[in-house]
Amino acid sequence: MPNKTKFAKIILLSILLSAIFLPAFFALANPDPAQERKTLEEELKRLEDEIVQYEKDITKTRQEKQTLKNKVDVLRKTISKLNLQISQSNANIKGIGYQITDTEESISQTVLKIDDSKIKLAYNLQLIHETDKQSLVEILLSEEKISKFFDNLLALEILNVKSQELLKGIKDLKVSFEDQKQVLDGEKTDLEKMVQIKALQKKESEATQRQTDYYLKLTEAEYQKQLDKKTAAEKKAAEIRTRIFELVGVPKAPSFGEALDIAKYVEGITGVSPAFLLAVITQESNLGKNVGQCYLKNSSTGEGIIISSGKAVAGVMKPSRDVSPFLEITKELGRDSYNTPVSCPMSFGYGGAMGPGQFIPSTWVLYRDKVQAVTGRAADPWSIKDAFLAAGFYLADYGAANQTYNSEWKAAMIYFSGSTNSKYRFYGDSVMNIASQYEGDIAEIGEAG
Repeated sequence: MPNKTKFAKIILLSILLSAIFLPAFFALANPDPAQERKTLEEELKRLEDEIVQYEKDITKTRQEKQTLKNKVDVLRKTISKLNLQISQSNANIKGIGYQITDTEESISQTVLKIDDSKIKLAYNLQLIHETDKQSLVEILLSEEKISKFFDNLLALEILNVKSQELLKGIKDLKVSFEDQKQVLDGEKTDLEKMVQIKALQKKESEATQRQTDYYLKLTEAEYQKQLDKKTAAEKKAAEIRTRIFELVGVPKAPSFGEALDIAKYVEGITGVSPAFLLAVITQESNLGKNVGQCYLKNSSTGEGIIISSGKAVAGVMKPSRDVSPFLEITKELGRDSYNTPVSCPMSFGYGGAMGPGQFIPSTWVLYRDKVQAVTGRAADPWSIKDAFLAAGFYLADYGAANQTYNSEWKAAMIYFSGSTNSKYRFYGDSVMNIASQYEGDIAEIGEAG
């Protein structure tokens, strides 16, 4: 009997524990979708903040890397210039060396001429001297004719004068050549000093370049490290987005590359720039992340609930304009009209926007047939591709296919509010800023490819 009592107590305790812990276990195994979505969105927000910070760090490092790269380029050009200047100076030194050699040769030839002239002059002076030693009687007796004596005397005097003039001219030429050689020697010395200076400058520039190359490698390593961190955060964010999309009815989140491919496909049909189209979809739903936070619950009043809290909210959909098309669209696609996410009302208007393109139902039906004509199936506003295509048609209708800043800004404004009212200018400006950033990203993808 005691054993039976003990066994009964054990069974009773087991039942009690099951009653306490099993509900919690099943709650963990089957989490509330709204709570799971809220948790995921909070984690996604944290990751997106990290990605933004990584992007800032990457931009800063990229700028530092570009600055160092520019510095290296300048140093390389400086070194190339110094090499050319050194080569030019060496060529000039070589040329001056040839001129000095020629001048030295000229000086040697001039010295020979001076020596020859000195000999001739000495001979003439000797003749004059010997003539001067003869008496007048000896001269008269030795000459057949007196006139010949005077002729010889005059000739010697003339030869003496010319010899002295020639000697002076040759000496002047020698002095000139020596002066020229001195100048050339000075120029050669200056050029040699310049070559030494340029060589030192080149050495310093090469040392600076090596140091800059070293820092550039460090910056490149840091840049790659930041890119890896950003890529890891983006991958995790993409996984979370995929789960969020599953919770709100979008089958799969596109990566930026996939979204870009779709945008390029849409450009081929509508003429709308991929960067601009991606910017609009990003502004509307962050490439499909924010595809609806509310459900419609009352088709007569347009009242609904906030999905995450279950709180009732008015103005989820405008009854007279959008409820009927919405019911038609969801029925056609086999969706539960009252459990399909749409946007919640904004402070300045109704909600009810559907899918990544955030089309209100009454606008979607205007482009449904165009999309269906391209895809060959029922147009689905919760399909990424269909939403992109419908947005492309809409934006093209309002001039975005011109691909100018003004035409795209105007189309973005109309997409948002149906007008270009200046009080919504923030929207158009924001879209164009995002488009500008995407253009840079697309260009980088093109270069990397």
